[in-house]
Amino acid sequence: MNGDGGESRAPATRAALLRSAADRFAAAGIPEPAREARLIVKAALGLTDADLIARGDAGVEAGLITHLTALIGRRCNGEPLARLTGQREFWSLPLALAPETLVPRPETEILVEVALAAFPDRAARLRILDLGTGSGAILAALLSERPNAVAIGVDRSEGAARQARNNLETLGFSGRFGIIVSEWGEALEARFDLVVSNPPYIVSADIDALEREVREHDPRLALDGGADGLDAYRAIASALPSLLAPGGRAVLELGIGQEAAVATLLEAQGLPPEGPARPDLAGIPRALLTTAMPVLPSCSKKRLGTPSRTD
Repeated sequence: MNGDGGESRAPATRAALLRSAADRFAAAGIPEPAREARLIVKAALGLTDADLIARGDAGVEAGLITHLTALIGRRCNGEPLARLTGQREFWSLPLALAPETLVPRPETEILVEVALAAFPDRAARLRILDLGTGSGAILAALLSERPNAVAIGVDRSEGAARQARNNLETLGFSGRFGIIVSEWGEALEARFDLVVSNPPYIVSADIDALEREVREHDPRLALDGGADGLDAYRAIASALPSLLAPGGRAVLELGIGQEAAVATLLEAQGLPPEGPARPDLAGIPRALLTTAMPVLPSCSKKRLGTPSRTD
């Protein structure tokens, strides 16, 4: 009891808040409620895993509890955790998000793996182009693995372009990249060794049937692939012949069931894919690789071995 005759209450502890968040997430049907609770408590209270383990009994001030409670409520109402924290890790790199950027997905790391396998020399001096760069996740991964590479990221959204620039600068890639606001490759005259893209590929009519976290919180511009989901692939395929250097390679992320159609678009531009697309962990063909034909050196008859006349 306190001096006024009222009952004194101990402040809520970190551990108690963690349990409460996990219980609410479980009741709301959120997958992996304990993991999500740990992440949201850490973000809201500014803690590390070590803080939660070593000092779980520490009290939390009322203002932070109010902030955490609001975030938990938003998560239970379907807002993605990455939108609440404003960050998502991709390729073990922390990326800040903006309303105009997609939340990077684990399956997009398959695209990065295919691109790196296409250029296995870590010291390669690559010129990389990312069409529809969004948060800059793919460029960040590639620049981190190929320290002599330079890159250009293109996006139709000014907000996404701004966020990509901020992320790449924060990660220490200043001086190695440029960001352009443009419709795909229209503003570019240079040629690149590697072109990558995770374009919008959802059929327009299917967007309203997507899971709530996607349809309500991801930017439609980054989702909508047109009436058949292939609008962006058409634009990219038609641009690739003028964007790829001789022998350059392109890797495109695919939506479900799109491999054959995208392969046909590439073949029509003289860029047949190199075998089947690499599948993701669910077995869905996810990353398609193609290569521009190298330019053969012009050869004189003498170089071809035509015998010269002797008298």
